[in-house]
Amino acid sequence: MIQIQILLGLVLLIFAVAALRHGINSAAAANSPQAQQSQQQPATRVVDLKAADGTILKATYFAPAKPGPGVLLFHQSNRTRKEWGELAGQLAAAGINTLNLDMRGYGESGGIPCAISADKSMSCNQMPSDIDIALQYLVSQPGVKREVIGLGGAGVFGVDYSVQAARRHPAEAKSLALLSGETFLPDLQFLCQASNLPGLFVVADDDEYPPTVEAMELLYITSSNPGKKFVHYSASHDAPWPWYEPFDIGKVPANGAHGTDMFKVHPELPGIIVDWFVTTLIKTPGHAPADTLASAAILNQLWTSEGVARVKQQLMEARRRDPQVQLWPEVSLDIIGGNDHLLAGEPKLAIEVFKLNLLAYPESADAHESLAEAYLADGQKDLARQYAEKALAMIDSHKAPLSSWSDTEQRRGEIRRAAQGTLKKLSESK
Repeated sequence: MIQIQILLGLVLLIFAVAALRHGINSAAAANSPQAQQSQQQPATRVVDLKAADGTILKATYFAPAKPGPGVLLFHQSNRTRKEWGELAGQLAAAGINTLNLDMRGYGESGGIPCAISADKSMSCNQMPSDIDIALQYLVSQPGVKREVIGLGGAGVFGVDYSVQAARRHPAEAKSLALLSGETFLPDLQFLCQASNLPGLFVVADDDEYPPTVEAMELLYITSSNPGKKFVHYSASHDAPWPWYEPFDIGKVPANGAHGTDMFKVHPELPGIIVDWFVTTLIKTPGHAPADTLASAAILNQLWTSEGVARVKQQLMEARRRDPQVQLWPEVSLDIIGGNDHLLAGEPKLAIEVFKLNLLAYPESADAHESLAEAYLADGQKDLARQYAEKALAMIDSHKAPLSSWSDTEQRRGEIRRAAQGTLKKLSESK
């Protein structure tokens, strides 16, 4: 009898262990990257868009799980909308409604391609209407924040159509991502005037369609937005010139350096584009952090008191148009004021630069501490104490990041020690 009970106990134990293992394996499977990815896959559907002349345009719509902004993507002349597919899925997973369009005559869309039509001007003249129909479809979808739209394009067509769409819909267009293309005079003038439109510009030296690099550099310097960003993949040699895009379809071999072809050679690029749109459409719609290269014209004025005064006036004028605008990165003025003017024995000019930085970034404890150091160097003890104590209070409150560019524990400790050091010097001087 005892042996039977022992055997029954062993059987029950084996079943229990098996059940436990099954539960663990099921939980592990549910939490595996593959399962999570499957759960996060955005809903996609192929749609037919009817152009003004009755032509059917094919597009793919990627819908996120919750309401959010939208992005419309245009392909380059030697590719189709499918080249954007993986990136579009990543954008939707990040909360951005995304529509990829096959342009007229390309991929599964009907009509005659602009590049090879018998009457190029007539065919090309359909494109603004086609683009607007695609944009209207995107903003009409449930959950799309129609007033927050991004536009992305690759190649001559994709870049030009993106900027055209932004020019015709300036109230909705909040961000651009442009790869390996160019645009023309009316749209260049628009980029020059649209100081509130951040743009990401991407190009590679070995692009098979020279002079694409120079064309993209021209777009970048023409854009007047201080948050614009330039991603330039360098190569030891520029590609030789064979012919222009898009009049040579099939004649110029691709080398992975033009438009969306760069995704395979530079696998980090889709993530850069996703982060760009998340920043400029979700986190801070219509805004990107100020970039040092984009702020060159501003920063080059900060070597004299007169220049600082001019920049202050420019900031005040820009803030009247857009209260959230930043004309330079905080850290750039931190370097100019501290590593340059202060170390060079120019505390008064350093004070002016740091006061300007604090005007732009009033919630930065780092900016307060820098100004305290400059006042101490200039012998203005009361102001040095005031700003050092303010910096410490801000650090202790944890109500805001230490600065716009860094909030690590190491950096917080460094600024804390610097402010305490200033107060200690003031105490010793008594």
